[in-house]
Amino acid sequence: MARPRTFDEDRLLTGAMHVFRRRGFAASSVRDLEEATGLTSGSLYNSYRDKRGLFETASAHYNRTVLARRIEDHAPEGAGIAGLRRLFLSLLHEPDGGSSGCLITNSAVEFGGREQPGFVTEGFAILRACFADRLRGNDTDAVALLALYQGILVLIRAGYDKAALEAMITQHFETLEKRHGC
Repeated sequence: MARPRTFDEDRLLTGAMHVFRRRGFAASSVRDLEEATGLTSGSLYNSYRDKRGLFETASAHYNRTVLARRIEDHAPEGAGIAGLRRLFLSLLHEPDGGSSGCLITNSAVEFGGREQPGFVTEGFAILRACFADRLRGNDTDAVALLALYQGILVLIRAGYDKAALEAMITQHFETLEKRHGC
């Protein structure tokens, strides 16, 4: 009979999530994960099968916590295009002041088209649905916004000038508001 878990799973998944977000799946070592979670490799493997199992669980945690909270904080239901603008501008200001980027975006780039983790597809679907809803069902613009959102996150991770990105976001949303009659 398996022993019950005696650790704070949210704290553990948050620690692992940050390691994967900063370093990527391939570059994250078991030692990095032990340090971030406070568990030994044996405990991690007993709980999550392997590094990939921990990655998938921590990444689903990212969608439920970080992505969902970002949407709720900046573009909740009914926020319309103004909420989407706030959501996009929020990308330029990570809570820790760093530029680790988005776990979804970083993983999409790392894995490319091969073995794409399910949480990436889920994260894209969450964002696309949010964008379409705030744009009153306009899926064409929602897909364009998804591409823009992901591109901004790649540029942030690459160290692109945030002031230039802010100006681009502002201009894009002014155009979008005019087109949608806001």
